[in-house]
Amino acid sequence: MSDPVSPQSAERTVWSVDEHLEDVLAAVRPLDPIELRLPDAQGCVLVEDVTVPVALPPFDNSSMDGYAVRVADVAGAGEEYPAVLTVVGDVAAGGEEGPPTVGPGQAARIMTGAPLPPGAEAVVPVEWTDGGSGAGAATAMRAASAAPEGASGEVRVHRPVAPRAHVRARGSDVAAGDLALPAGTVLGPPQIGLLAAIGRATVRVRPRPRVVVLSTGSELVQPGEELGPGRIYDSNSFALAAAARDAGAITYRVGAVTDDADTLRATIEDQLVRADLLVTTGGVSVGAYDVVKEALTAASDADETGGGVDFRKLAMQPGKPQGFGTVGPDHTPLLALPGNPVSSYVSFELFVRPAIRALMGLPDLHRPRVRAALSADGPLTSPAGKRQFLRGTYDAAAGTVTPVGGAGSHLVAALARADALLVVPEDATSVEPGAELEVVLIG
Repeated sequence: MSDPVSPQSAERTVWSVDEHLEDVLAAVRPLDPIELRLPDAQGCVLVEDVTVPVALPPFDNSSMDGYAVRVADVAGAGEEYPAVLTVVGDVAAGGEEGPPTVGPGQAARIMTGAPLPPGAEAVVPVEWTDGGSGAGAATAMRAASAAPEGASGEVRVHRPVAPRAHVRARGSDVAAGDLALPAGTVLGPPQIGLLAAIGRATVRVRPRPRVVVLSTGSELVQPGEELGPGRIYDSNSFALAAAARDAGAITYRVGAVTDDADTLRATIEDQLVRADLLVTTGGVSVGAYDVVKEALTAASDADETGGGVDFRKLAMQPGKPQGFGTVGPDHTPLLALPGNPVSSYVSFELFVRPAIRALMGLPDLHRPRVRAALSADGPLTSPAGKRQFLRGTYDAAAGTVTPVGGAGSHLVAALARADALLVVPEDATSVEPGAELEVVLIG
């Protein structure tokens, strides 16, 4: 992997959002394809077209429990004058013996999914017959299933059927040689089911990226533990790990690391064995205890392999301090996000989520974006020269977006109620109600 840090990084004082994202994506390459069994391939991306080796369904079969008949034999059948047919045998789904041939004046009892027997042209649902024993339709198939295989008898049919009625035609789902799934498909449950239905046991895919998330800060306490003076619960690692899973990654959440540079470096080194991408949160500003910046700056200075992490200021709010680079012998990408909850989450959406999807080999890296009119009691203000991302709720029917909470980067409850980010551009310091804004849909 190439060194993501450009020679101009040290000289540049402020990066734009777009420049930082471009730098991140330039350093991320899709993971190498591997062959996986179907249960392990869920959530992965196909790297090859999959064609259908055999038609689906592979033979004409019944879509109903009933009787396989010739159309002419039940033409004109009714309740008063039913067609009386001789039952020549049973046809069960998966039966090992060949089905009986249906000749003139004959019928074969047939179960759902069983192959249409030779000579038959349609299937009469059991509810349209007397079940072959004078019984009512409700008990007809129970009597039929209890009868010995191949048993003969008569059945009275009370309605006519059209040719091919209640028959699933061979290849009516997909034909042999058809494209089942194109390369680039994300394998969800329906796609896994289709692959199994056409007989594929394994597929060649890009694996789901392994993302390690860790928080930093001696003040952090894990949920469920006692909250002492000056302590707060670690919410960031939980939110970011959930966001990474939502983006398609396999996620490993590491407990909060204390404000010690040596401990952090050791933790990161330990995690490299299972990481395709590392995400840290906290410790990237200019404070006395900004341990991520301290630890990774020292590691970058000592790295002789061309790796390293660059810490930079972005022209955005929230999320001004950011870090990005590679660590370890394999140059594993690392994104260092701010520690404020909203800042870290907005940064994830803008930079980490696209990186995860790039590792998966997906062409569409970004959340959907729309234009919507601002619905607010008064104007929004925004700092000059910064792209501001505000939380909001989007009303698709009305074409409007409404801010939720304030601009503070600590407002977790407001973030939990939001399904969109309002984007106020760098050149706007005030946005009036009714004005059109770009909206990032995160719901």
